Amino acid sequence: MKISSKEFRVAEGEKVDLRKRPTRVEPVYTSKEDYEKLLAEHVARLSDLQQLLYASDRYALLLIFQAMDAAGKDGAIKHVMSGVNPQGCQVFSFKHPSAVELQHDFLWRTTRNLPERGRIGIFNRSYYEEALIVRVHPEILRSEAIPDLPRHDEDFWRERYRSINQLERHLHANGTRIVKFFLHISKEEQRKRFLARIDEPEKNWKFSLADIEERKFWKEYRTAYEKCLAATSTADCPWHVVPADDKQNARLLVSTIILEALEGLEMTYPKTDAKRRAELDAIRAQLA
Repeated sequence: MKISSKEFRVAEGEKVDLRKRPTRVEPVYTSKEDYEKLLAEHVARLSDLQQLLYASDRYALLLIFQAMDAAGKDGAIKHVMSGVNPQGCQVFSFKHPSAVELQHDFLWRTTRNLPERGRIGIFNRSYYEEALIVRVHPEILRSEAIPDLPRHDEDFWRERYRSINQLERHLHANGTRIVKFFLHISKEEQRKRFLARIDEPEKNWKFSLADIEERKFWKEYRTAYEKCLAATSTADCPWHVVPADDKQNARLLVSTIILEALEGLEMTYPKTDAKRRAELDAIRAQLA
């Protein structure tokens, strides 16, 4: 099955209803062996393109992963990026902000970790948490020391979406390409993965009572995601809603979308001019 990333993309201005978006689609692989072969091909191609990205030194790539708990963000990042040179790629995970971070605007802690040109940056959760978990739990706003804290209404969230869109527009104009993934898992599949984290000792560390508490807000999170995706998916920085009930299939979809983003960039290895060639020939002569 040929992968078409367009069917997972959120169009600019689209009204998002996640209940109409599948959490599972026909797999693009036919067996475990076929999955491993396809993933290895994607990883190898990704490694080549990452090297070209680094050598050309014109663009940066920022990958943003958001999802409900247990949707497979960590696994997707681990498997898809397994072949990338660590010198050209950095992963940042954002959890509860520190006291220092709360003394700054909500974009500050993430923008400090943006990738430089030639590199791939990965945000495992991101500044979007400020329009997701904070929207579900508005009491968090009280700790952010916002002057004249506005009422918890639509105007406030529209302003946050606007700040995010302006940041991403600025980054895009200056060479950072942003690819955003929402790994879309069903509530039933999440339940199964939570049970696996309890039943399998090596997964116990992944589970806490807080996970169950957040699960109670499933509908609220779905609404927050729907509003956020609709407001912040643009032509230049689109969201992709990736069906995540099948972990292997999700990884192949994610890797395909990343490859498409890199292949769409105008990248070439630096050309050796006459002056540089003469320098290299002189070095060769000394070594000989």
